[in-house]
Amino acid sequence: MTRRSVLIGTGSALPRRAVSNAELAKKVDTSDEWIVERTGIRNRYICEADENTGTLAIAAARAAIAAAGIEPSSIGLIVLATATPNQTFPATATLVQDALGCNGCIAFDVAAVCSGFLYAVSVADSMLKSGMAQRALVIGAECFSRILDWEDRTTCVLFGDGAGAIVLDAQDVADDGPGILANRLHADGAHNQLLYVDGGPGTTSTTGHLRMKGREVFRHAVVNLAEVLGEVLEDVGLCSSDIDWVVPHQANQRILDATARKLGLPPERVVVTVDRHANTSAASVPLALDTAVRDGRIKPGNMIVLEAMGGGFTWGASLIRV
Repeated sequence: MTRRSVLIGTGSALPRRAVSNAELAKKVDTSDEWIVERTGIRNRYICEADENTGTLAIAAARAAIAAAGIEPSSIGLIVLATATPNQTFPATATLVQDALGCNGCIAFDVAAVCSGFLYAVSVADSMLKSGMAQRALVIGAECFSRILDWEDRTTCVLFGDGAGAIVLDAQDVADDGPGILANRLHADGAHNQLLYVDGGPGTTSTTGHLRMKGREVFRHAVVNLAEVLGEVLEDVGLCSSDIDWVVPHQANQRILDATARKLGLPPERVVVTVDRHANTSAASVPLALDTAVRDGRIKPGNMIVLEAMGGGFTWGASLIRV
């Protein structure tokens, strides 16, 4: 028997307001054709004034808890990945903890931008295996619409708001049983200025706006995502043909296609939601995962890989048997 973190529930949440490319084109110098051709994005969700990272995270967490069929009081750990917390401090995870009524459990945020959820999964997995908690709630939640420069058409059309969550339970399982099999994480700060926000409380008095050199990010993303996926497979002696589903960060349809080609994976084994949700940063992987679980594509026994790359650069992958 092996101690593993087993996935027992998924959930997600989106803002009330859906914004199509056509609606966006009324305010930004762009068009549906331009956006779809370059990104594959057709729609995104944008927070209203009464919605934020915390409200989305709470809704996604409740959905995941309901899917797992557990009581919130049984959760011993909350790890929330976000680059857009409600406040500089305290952690948005503590707001989730209080709203769920599981006060007293460990709760903190992690910041690794688009790969933040992979960092959060790896941290939670390690803590569960060490015995610090029995059950963990891992969340990715973002309100990126509030850090976008809406006059920069090359970036503002790419992002949306949302949240996704999973519940992990520490269990003793057979070697061929369910659970997280491998995690790999990386970072390279030399590329800080390719994808960043030009502000923050540590440097300026303003939050700042997202800035990105898209072509350079694309080039690094394809290489890094393919390599890290290969690493988690090598860790357990598997190959790409053993994967049932890849659930990648939903940044751009071109990146998804190029990564699949580089790995020799058929596109039908890649979960794609970028057309509906756009890039929701740390929320994109759990959003896509929940979508594929709820529509029946991902089934018990499936071997799945979660992978993402974000500003920093940071990137990572997790191999999970559902």
